[in-house]
Amino acid sequence: MNRLIFVLLCGILFLLPLPLGSYRPWAILAMGLLISATFITHLIYGAINNNQSLYPPLYSWPVFAALGVVIAVCAVQMFTVSVDPFQTKQMLLKTSFMILFCWLIFIYFNSAARIKKLIYAVICAGVFQALYASYLNLSPDVVSPIFGYKHTDRAIGTFTYSNFLANYLALCLCLGIGVLVSELKRNNGKGKNTLKQTLRAWAEILLSSKIVLRISLIIIIVALILTRSRMGNSAFFIALMVVSFLALFVYNNKPKAFKLLIVSFFIIDLIIIGAIFDVEKVKQRISETSIASETRDEVVRDSIPLILDKPLLGSGGGTFYTAFPAYQSEPYSGYYDNAHNDYIQFAVELGIPATAALGLLVLYCLWLCVATMRKRKTALFQGVAFGCAIAIIDMLLHSSVDYSLQAGANSMLFMVILCLAILSNKIVVKRVRSFK
Repeated sequence: MNRLIFVLLCGILFLLPLPLGSYRPWAILAMGLLISATFITHLIYGAINNNQSLYPPLYSWPVFAALGVVIAVCAVQMFTVSVDPFQTKQMLLKTSFMILFCWLIFIYFNSAARIKKLIYAVICAGVFQALYASYLNLSPDVVSPIFGYKHTDRAIGTFTYSNFLANYLALCLCLGIGVLVSELKRNNGKGKNTLKQTLRAWAEILLSSKIVLRISLIIIIVALILTRSRMGNSAFFIALMVVSFLALFVYNNKPKAFKLLIVSFFIIDLIIIGAIFDVEKVKQRISETSIASETRDEVVRDSIPLILDKPLLGSGGGTFYTAFPAYQSEPYSGYYDNAHNDYIQFAVELGIPATAALGLLVLYCLWLCVATMRKRKTALFQGVAFGCAIAIIDMLLHSSVDYSLQAGANSMLFMVILCLAILSNKIVVKRVRSFK
């Protein structure tokens, strides 16, 4: 039964992006029912097996505290300040499903082996999305077999918005890079590598079994480029650069090929692969971006009075598109049902205290990632922390100009990443001592 629940959780992670990125209410409800069924199975298993813990470990309390604040706020909003109680109820349900999912993650992914399998499940989901999105993007005459959704010149996969796909693929990439780093041979502390050792390190990356994982990451990067997402691409490579630079100073016993691996992502993936799949279109979109042509900054400007009017409880979870038009100072070039800025949207809908609670959780997990890289000796946990740190920085950057966390697949995966950041720091490795 334990293994069955473990497989179900990995399957749910794979399925989450398929129903339009779990963005539509019916999609997140369907996934929520699957999560609830798995949770009920866990309760039954725990009731008949005394060795199975029903509750997550105590160190998981920051996740449940932050999500509990959101649920409490939504519950109060439904009967008081919400301008659309139905949408607020939808957000309450979505957050409840997140709590159940995180609850199960902390219980059933409590070892290095299972954490690694979880990340491979995420990578498989990313590769599937990448291949599916790339095929449809490079075959414009083919109609999407999933819901017959209309596709554009930007890769979109099974999502409703190309930037959702870009953010999802970036998160998958971050975890994949973390596992890849953890599988590299460690330094033996004998000084700098010779030319022979350097060449051997390159051969280790290119010719070993790790090449399968490396090719998988290249496939995901191809699809990321094909989304033509400006911040989706920029945030990933900026986050990779920042965390890699930090790791040079804090990573305990860095692998021999660490620098070579990071450099390969910029040379092979960004420059060579990017040139093949026309990364110039992404650069062109970035260069053509201007304050005059963009209206997202005006949405942020007009949202500030709404935040100041309801700073404690907000306008109600999921009510941005209902509450915002009354504060819109002028017509925009398009209709904004979301703020295109998750910080602003959460502050508008949930109020400043609940938004601050979520922000503190993210910063706490980022701090744990740095501490894990610096102090822990288990290669996998260090690598996972490295990948989670990249993912957190990526999300912090992307959320400043988009609303990726509003898609159920993205928000669920990001919550899993926060759980992994805590697990990689807190799990105790049982070491067996041998006596002669």
